Formats: sequence, structure tokens, C-alpha cells
Amino acid sequence: MSERVLIVSHYFPPHLGGIENVAREEARHLARAGFDVTVVTTAIGEPAGRRRLDGYTVARVRAWNGIEGRTGVPFPIVGPSSIKTFVELIRSADVVHVHDTLYLTSWLAGLGCLLLRKPLVLTHHVGLIDHPNKFVVAVQRAVYATAGRALIRTARRIIYFNSRVLCFLRGLGATDEQVAFIPNGVDTEVFHPANVALKRRLRQEMGLPANAVLVLFAGRFVPKKGYDILLQCHSPLYRMLLAGGEPSAGDRAGTNAVFLGLRSQAELADLYRAADIFVLPSSSEGFPLTVQEAMASRLAVVTSDDPGYDVFELDPTRVALVPPNVDSVRAALEAIASDEATLSRMAAYSYQVASERFSWPTHVDALAGIYRGLVRQLV
Repeated sequence: MSERVLIVSHYFPPHLGGIENVAREEARHLARAGFDVTVVTTAIGEPAGRRRLDGYTVARVRAWNGIEGRTGVPFPIVGPSSIKTFVELIRSADVVHVHDTLYLTSWLAGLGCLLLRKPLVLTHHVGLIDHPNKFVVAVQRAVYATAGRALIRTARRIIYFNSRVLCFLRGLGATDEQVAFIPNGVDTEVFHPANVALKRRLRQEMGLPANAVLVLFAGRFVPKKGYDILLQCHSPLYRMLLAGGEPSAGDRAGTNAVFLGLRSQAELADLYRAADIFVLPSSSEGFPLTVQEAMASRLAVVTSDDPGYDVFELDPTRVALVPPNVDSVRAALEAIASDEATLSRMAAYSYQVASERFSWPTHVDALAGIYRGLVRQLV
């Protein structure tokens, strides 16, 4: 009989974001590995109810998403009617896997696991987010000091992606016996390089400059992702492509960036193949899935110099790790865009790293070992 795994994520595709993409890939690959997988999430972007996808079930509960719409802070609020769904799904699961601690869906799942005596696995994607709104930072601190600590105490195993998050978890009481470093993978069937002819054709089809150095950003248009920095990073040496949201009227002023709106996974994969450089000057990340996708697509990468990324042992001469500010990001982009040999060397290194280190099957094998170990302890 297959082990029954319940994955809990506050959002799920088509909603755009790293956590939801990780949850989807885990569900898909776990189902391929023989697990009976259900994902419970909010009905944002899709109607409420249950649906089969790629060998697993997605159960969506009704939620209000006004906070994200008004402030950019991702915090869907589920209604009381969702409690019945959570109880039913947790009761029928062998293992419950919750993504992050900041969300109502995570708190409901943690409480359900505690009351129904189900083993909880927690993936902690990020630490404290350095948000420009001090009230948002204060709320984060309060949540981590209360619900966050409770979830960490309840979790049997906690997965982390970088050393900064590990330090953060230890500060909240996580023990060495609880934590496990399991890097995310990347789907190389979707994200892979283009040859010269395909790159040229994709640019033509998308109406993009044929001969310019194209710099791609993919992410939510919020300060955490460094979007405000990139609006000021225009340069005659490259053309900026911004995908992941709709700009305000003021965003278009003073920039020659191309705004590409929301994109599906397949469309985003083609954008990677059409581009030359990927940029993400974000803060408080685990290790961004978009960076991994860009590396698998053979792009040179410019991203933030986060001390937590030390566990990946990246070569700083081949991945531009820079302070997330306008001058540093622009200087790195111009240095790469103006030197074809540097761009080519960095792109080749990206592809090598992605091929050697970022594997979803390896990630899921590690998860499967954790799940089965917890299930055996219940017998």
C-alpha cells in the first residue's frame, strides 16, 4: 500500500511564486515515485474543489487574498469551512508536509497534526524577511515567536535550503536531530538551453531585440525580489525583461525595460532560453528556484550576495553575487554584458552547476527516506 502524503502550501500554481513551484514539483515527483499524494492549498487562481493533476490530487479551499492584492504581502485567509477539509485530509494521511510557517494554512495543518497525532515534516524556505514596512517586520517577528515556534516544536523533521535559514531555525529552538539540508531540484525537461537558431527564433516570435544582450528578471513585482532596484538599472549595454506581474503607471517612467506580465511555466522556460543573463537582487531567500531554472537554461546569473548561499560553494568569479543595490547590480550586469567571453564562461558554469547539483529525483529520494522513516516509527 502506498504511503499517503499530504502537502500543505498557502498558494499553488497557477499562482506565481517559489514555494508553490516547489510544492508542485514535489507532488509530481512523489507521485511518480509511488506515493499517494494530495496537496491542500487555497483557491487563488483556480476554483475551490478537488482535481487530479499529474498523478496527484489538489484540494483547494476558499480563501480571501485581499492582503496580497493591496500590499504585496502573500497572506491568504481561509474561512472556517476549510477546517473540515483540513481535518479530513490530515486524518487520512500518513505524513503531513507543510511549506513554511508564516501562513494560516500552515498553522491549521500544524494544529491538526498535533491533535490527530500525525507526523509533521516542515520545509522552512526563508528566515525573517527584510521588508521595507516596519509593521510587516513586526508581524513576522510576532508570528515566528508564537505560531512559528509551535510549528517547529511539532515538526519531526525540518528541511532547510541555506545556512542562514539554519541559524534562524536554531534560534527558534530547532535541534540538530530535526533539521535536514535537501536542495531543491530543477525540471530539466522544461528548463534547458537553446541553441543559437532557437534563441533567434524565440526572440523573433516574442518581438524581442534580435541582437541585444537580454537580461531577464522573473518574480513578483515586490521589494523583496529586488524589483524596485531593477527599475533603476537601465543601461545602453543591455535590455531588461521583467516578468511576473503588472507594472504600475509610475514603474514605466524612466526605464526602457520590457514588461512581460505573468507567464506560465512553459512561457517562462522560453523566456530563459531567449535571454542571456538572469538577475534577481532579492533578499531573505532560501535559494531561489528561478536562479536554479536560469542556471539549467545556461544563463549567466547575477543575484544577491547572501551569506546563506555558502552551502552551495558557488564560484564567485562565475556567479555574480553582489550587494542588492542599484550601483552594484548595474555594474555587474554591465561587466557581463560588455564581455562576451565572461558571459559565455558564466553561462557554461551555470549549466554545469545545475546539471551536477539540482535534481528533483535526488530531492524526492531524500524526502521519501524521511517519510518512510516516520511511518515506520508509527507501526
